[in-house]
Amino acid sequence: MSAASTNAVHPLLTRIVAVQPGEVRALLWSFGYFFFLLAGYYVLRPVRDEMGIASGIKNLPWLFTATFFVMLAVVPLYGALVARLPRQKFIPLVYHFFVANIVIFWVFLTQGIALQHTAMVFFVWISVFNLFAVSVFWSFMADLYGSEQGKRLFGFIAAGGSAGALLGPIIATTLAVPLGRANLLIIAALLLEVAVFCAMRLERATVAFKTERAPTTKPDAALGGGWLAGIAMIARSPYLAGIALWVALLSLAGTFLYFQQIEIVRALSDDPNQRTAIFARIDLAVSLLTIVVQFAATGKLIKRFGAGPAAAFLPLVFAIGFIALWATPMLWVVIAFQAAQRAANFAISNPAREVLFTVLEREEKYKAKNVIDNVVFRGSDALFGWVFHALRGAGLELGAISLATVPVTAAWLALALALGRMQEHRTAIVAPKF
Repeated sequence: MSAASTNAVHPLLTRIVAVQPGEVRALLWSFGYFFFLLAGYYVLRPVRDEMGIASGIKNLPWLFTATFFVMLAVVPLYGALVARLPRQKFIPLVYHFFVANIVIFWVFLTQGIALQHTAMVFFVWISVFNLFAVSVFWSFMADLYGSEQGKRLFGFIAAGGSAGALLGPIIATTLAVPLGRANLLIIAALLLEVAVFCAMRLERATVAFKTERAPTTKPDAALGGGWLAGIAMIARSPYLAGIALWVALLSLAGTFLYFQQIEIVRALSDDPNQRTAIFARIDLAVSLLTIVVQFAATGKLIKRFGAGPAAAFLPLVFAIGFIALWATPMLWVVIAFQAAQRAANFAISNPAREVLFTVLEREEKYKAKNVIDNVVFRGSDALFGWVFHALRGAGLELGAISLATVPVTAAWLALALALGRMQEHRTAIVAPKF
């Protein structure tokens, strides 16, 4: 993007995001990077859901558990990679590796090789890919942008992902029948390669920008450190441990709501097409509401109130939602609850949580963040999935489980506010990135 085009775009962007002239190129490449990344994932997502059915619904809890153990194995390998390679090399390498995996799955599916086992492996793989790919993206963002910039710009950047999350299902819906399920994987692989292109252009734009103002990061330098350093960082840092606990509580609330949604929808209808339509309406409502909030309000809200209150908005929504679900366990309440909490998460609280990482050391942003986003999140998913089933097995009704979750959301809200105060304190002693 030339200087002339940047100057032309800047006045338009300032109507929806508080971007400074020198940040325009980096912001747009960041937007494009996340757009194509999530577009690729959302092309794969319906294939994953169908694979979950193909592998047997009774196996889903075990697949969640398998995902957690795969994460345990993969995270140390990633830690070793980022310790030895500079950012500008290991980021494309990670995505090229995932693209190679997609091509292998495409071969197995088109040749009809061990379809049931392929379905199970694919389900686990995409559950790993989803969190891993997004975690790497946000690590990159936290490395590029300072705390003040993150508060202004992360909402707009997150909107790029939401827009991609709309495009992906449209592609899958339109082309699944004429092209076939397996060939959607090739489209997803191409979208991921475009995301890599955007990431590399972002790297170039950012380096060029930083040469004009003293750079604070060195993308051409490896991070160093040990391959298990991320775990040690969390263990010795109350701040990182607090973020990890925030993610675990998000998993608890989200898992409990997800299983309640499944039970309510299953009780409502035996028609799989009707159930699919219900879930599609939820996804559509979430995507549209999220994009509107991200473009119109996220940056302003985070800048005005800070990362802590913005991160605390999600547990507040969960508390209200669980009380409503306890009082009225009906489908329309589930739909409204899911739309509200997911929009609050994607549009406000998740960008705010990513701002929390901007004040960390570079090694923490890639290693500790990866452990939190992947191991802690998937481990919590597996744990709380079994906890929910145990509660139901003990005879607790859905309303009782909802009401019992409300005090947890109150503690989660208090934690978010505390993390916000810690982030503001760290901001005062961390130099801005640009």
